[in-house]
Amino acid sequence: MNKKYIYSIAGKTHQFRDLADVMAKASSAKSGDMLAGIAAESDEQRVAAQMLLANIPLKRFIEEPLISPDIDTVSRLLLEEHDAESFQQIENDTVGDFRNRLLSYTMRSKELATLASGLLPEMVAAVSKLMRNQDLILVASKCEVISRFRNTIGLAGRLSTRLQPNHPTDDARGIGASILDGLMYASGDAVIGINPATDNVAILKRLLVSMDELIQRFEIPTQSCVLAHITTQLEAMEQGAPVDIVFQSIAGTEAANKSFGIDLALLSDARQAALSLNRGTVGDNVMYFETGQGSCLSAQAHHGIDQQTLEARAYGVARKFSPLLVNSVVGFIGPEYLYDGKQITRAGLEDHFCGKLLGLPMGCDVCYTNHSEADQDDMDNLLTLLGVAGCNFFMGVPGADDIMLNYQSTSFHDALYLRQVLNRKPAPEFEVWLQRMHIVDENNVLLPVTERHPLLAAY
Repeated sequence: MNKKYIYSIAGKTHQFRDLADVMAKASSAKSGDMLAGIAAESDEQRVAAQMLLANIPLKRFIEEPLISPDIDTVSRLLLEEHDAESFQQIENDTVGDFRNRLLSYTMRSKELATLASGLLPEMVAAVSKLMRNQDLILVASKCEVISRFRNTIGLAGRLSTRLQPNHPTDDARGIGASILDGLMYASGDAVIGINPATDNVAILKRLLVSMDELIQRFEIPTQSCVLAHITTQLEAMEQGAPVDIVFQSIAGTEAANKSFGIDLALLSDARQAALSLNRGTVGDNVMYFETGQGSCLSAQAHHGIDQQTLEARAYGVARKFSPLLVNSVVGFIGPEYLYDGKQITRAGLEDHFCGKLLGLPMGCDVCYTNHSEADQDDMDNLLTLLGVAGCNFFMGVPGADDIMLNYQSTSFHDALYLRQVLNRKPAPEFEVWLQRMHIVDENNVLLPVTERHPLLAAY
């Protein structure tokens, strides 16, 4: 047992195996960590781990990688990309000092942006474990991360949505109806993104062409994406498909990424292929990544590391590729990893905080599976909390019920609620289009269908 990792509380001494064990025991309660056998055995042990973690220097995470770079390419990437010059600002901080720094009145968006490249994901995960929910919201709300392709996402006072028109048979009419429905509710400025029921090049090309025709016909300042496997998207690009944004699910370890059929070189190749198409008009952020706590554990590739820390490491992977969009599909994997509404809420706030602090344009799929101990009230709560925290984008699913993926998310109406209650607007270019098409008025209030632009009404 490492003597550095001993802490006494209430007359009882708690011993921890190593830094990874401290991190796991300091984590908020998650069913996934319990399933892995690494969670704190009691609230007292969790507090002892958090007190010990607060006194650990940030530089320890450089000196003692949780997963050796000799066996994991993600660890090598994180250490190679670490900006030592930016880190100098906080190199003498403990995790507790860093928490206090982040919560100080003098820490603003500009200062947070200068820190991002000097932070390892493990440092960000560590400080999040010392924070209450309101702390996570406060710090994240001060982080402004902007990305661009055909519009500008992440500006202060703005809130974007991914229009998610999935269909269980990839039926063109069903998908088209959902897209039109979403546009009528001012949804789709982050991306119009379809999860295909079948992953093959022919269907991918058909879906991409239909969305591209719609975007070009009505001059919609947005981007499309079909969330097929990245190799399918590469093959489609080789065949001339109109690919705007390349999608891939990613994870925080090399082994977990292998289980997804990817590696870092493949991600780089796909990004370069998308950049070569030069389809953006206001920027060149061409990647879209989805993540979720528990993915490494479900792939039996977690190396004994807690799921929230591994999620933060996935954001370190994403950061390498300058994405347009990143979102945690927070409750999608199921109650085996996040048991109920309380755990889903905590995970969503952690994920958004960690991603934003690392400099990523974070969104969230506020969601749950039907066998979770959660309901739509829990999702309303998390949606609102993340809106206050400055989340860049959310999902827009017809009726909040994805009939293809069979899970519950957030609807077009939910995004309108959040824009109204928080006084947020869509992406600026998309806002101008909505007004030009008479979908909203100058105050971003929906207009009656009878007042819509005749071209769109006839579509």
